Amino acid sequence: MTAETLTAVAGLVLSLLFSYVPGLNGWFDALESTYKRIIMLVLLIVVAGGAYALACVGASEQLGLAVTCDYEGGVALARVFIAALVANQAAYAITKG
Repeated sequence: MTAETLTAVAGLVLSLLFSYVPGLNGWFDALESTYKRIIMLVLLIVVAGGAYALACVGASEQLGLAVTCDYEGGVALARVFIAALVANQAAYAITKG
């Protein structure tokens, strides 16, 4: 799984969880929009950081993640993280619309 796929799937899954999971969606809906964006940002950072950490301990190949533990891998992950953040916000807006 490429970094692009991983972050896109993570962004979409987070968006769907906060839109449709009973209890979680009610709690999330009650938050101010600024806090909603911060929560999504932090969770996507955790996913991207986790993917990078897995690459650094050598587990990324076993899990099928195409993420490398070097400068280039970090830069690539940062780029796709930004794209995933944008996709996450768009998906949330669409699913809650």
